[in-house]
Amino acid sequence: MRAVVQRVESANVKVDNVVIGEIEDGILLLLGIEEDDNEKDLEYMSEKIPNLRIFEDEDGKMNKSLIDVGGSILVISQFTLLGDARKGRRPSFTTAAAPTKAIPIYERFINNMKEKNIRTEAGKFGAEMKVQLINDGPVTILLDSKKIF
Repeated sequence: MRAVVQRVESANVKVDNVVIGEIEDGILLLLGIEEDDNEKDLEYMSEKIPNLRIFEDEDGKMNKSLIDVGGSILVISQFTLLGDARKGRRPSFTTAAAPTKAIPIYERFINNMKEKNIRTEAGKFGAEMKVQLINDGPVTILLDSKKIF
């Protein structure tokens, strides 16, 4: 799994010009699921993301997690995170999971966040979405469950 974690003051996602998910103060998460992702990858991301210490404490240092600050998360599926553009000019998406595999993992990630009592909103898997955000900081972190970066 690959993720872009952005600390936000606010974020929303629209499908057909209708807001289907919206948060204040928290994380906008772009999540890509690979064909070879498994339970271990899901567990890693489900623990890592809400516990990342990317929110400021009373001294202005990034020492608090999403859970610590009671923030929200907006989860957006994004297979293009898995694009390989090392050859040629058109990215290859051959490692991205097919919807039959990716949707259940995506939904389980969302449920894992809810089980942690995190206010969780989500985009619509496979839909053409418009995402707006106010990046706070800006703070943007890249994660890969296989730890390739």
